[in-house]
Amino acid sequence: MKAIDLNLIPALNVLLEERNVARAAKRMNLSQSAMSRTLARLRVTMDDPVLVRAGRHLVPSPRALEIQAQVSQLTMDARAILTPAVPVNIASLARTFTLFASDGFVESLGGALVKRMTEEAPRSRVRFISQSSPQGAGLRDGSVDIEIGKLRETTHPELKVRRLFEDHFIGVVSAQHPLSQHLVSAEQYFSADHIGITRVEEGKSHLESLLSESGQRLNIRASVGSYTSAVTLASATTLVATVPAKHTQSFRLGMHCFPLPFTVPPIPISMLWHPRMNADQAHCWLRKTIVDISREL
Repeated sequence: MKAIDLNLIPALNVLLEERNVARAAKRMNLSQSAMSRTLARLRVTMDDPVLVRAGRHLVPSPRALEIQAQVSQLTMDARAILTPAVPVNIASLARTFTLFASDGFVESLGGALVKRMTEEAPRSRVRFISQSSPQGAGLRDGSVDIEIGKLRETTHPELKVRRLFEDHFIGVVSAQHPLSQHLVSAEQYFSADHIGITRVEEGKSHLESLLSESGQRLNIRASVGSYTSAVTLASATTLVATVPAKHTQSFRLGMHCFPLPFTVPPIPISMLWHPRMNADQAHCWLRKTIVDISREL
């Protein structure tokens, strides 16, 4: 152990998270040249390139990808060991928590979360954001405390994940729509005109992807960027919106809803956070509160 500089561990963790020497230097409060020298020492110590230039970017080596989650956890464990545990009084806590979540989550669970915070942590606030960004980016740079949503293939492996609940798709039409008068068959569903939900980061909705895999297609007459917009458009037209039930619960008042005439896998909704917040007592309280509210849903 005398031959190993353990200060290289947090430096390696930041470098693997940022994959950029300048940003890593800023987080470590070092000059860019000092951070470059640290990366050089890591390469010698590990006998591995660690980060390799690919065009204008740096990408992790296979060895670096293999150990990234372990390095992140090790850094978090070391910080927890060396930081005195001070009990947090939630009632007197003055803190702003930032949650990255869809408008549907805010509509269905946001009110209950704000009410619980008002009762238990009256000096704290919650800020909901929903703008598009790579999953985990805000968690890694510290601008977001918790993300709520469906896991993506690009989710960073070092993030902590807790499944909250499952949602399922339903059909939604206006109360005057012909499909509101009877049980909808598969033939009637696929013969109808539909609203497509196209997300910039995903290309098309989860349902459209599943139907494409099975060889089935929807007759898309209009496309929108969110499920809530799809419900709003369906209420004013003769188009069918196929949306997650819990996600759109408060938007469907006065509309006719029907079960889909075919089987669609449920949508698992999860909570994500960065390992560095795992032992934070206030963060633990927030996570538990969200889990409790989700169970009630």
